[in-house]
Amino acid sequence: MSERDNTEIGARSFSGALKPVAILDRVLSGFEQVVLALGVLLMAAISVGNVIGRFVFGESIAFAEELNQFLIVLITFVGIGYAARMGRHIRMSAVCDQLPDFGRKLLMIVICLVTAAAMFVLAYYSYVYVASVAASGRIAPSLRVPVYLTFLWVPVGFVITGIQYLMTALVNVTRRDVFLSTGVVDSYDEEAETHL
Repeated sequence: MSERDNTEIGARSFSGALKPVAILDRVLSGFEQVVLALGVLLMAAISVGNVIGRFVFGESIAFAEELNQFLIVLITFVGIGYAARMGRHIRMSAVCDQLPDFGRKLLMIVICLVTAAAMFVLAYYSYVYVASVAASGRIAPSLRVPVYLTFLWVPVGFVITGIQYLMTALVNVTRRDVFLSTGVVDSYDEEAETHL
């Protein structure tokens, strides 16, 4: 199933009184896609430029390592929200798969709510850490920007992921099927088993 199909299923999951949730879902989806695409492209361009500079001109780009570290943090923590949206997080489903549909649905709702709570707690503590780094006034040596800007994406990523899990719980409460995310229905691929 493509990302576009997942987005369409996710949009259909929120209708009527839940229409604002569908709008939030689309906004977060667009934000994640743009940030991740630009982050990966920028990291690749900087790395290639640094290699060319080093071997062709004998000079490295001074800020390449710092900027790539910043981009790794950005991609990692915005990427956890994206992985939650696509239902791609690692999960242990041996017990869940043995339950009847109602039990699977109930367990998925509990898992989503507990995971969302954990993400919001982590967002709070990471925000406290970012605030302490901001108060310290540390500056990155090459880029000459405040170091807290690098870590700012950590609480943002946790909040986005928490929202994704809340929306997944909401979809599971309002829809018949068991959803791994707002656009991914939990299903067992029997065709994949025959190829093993």
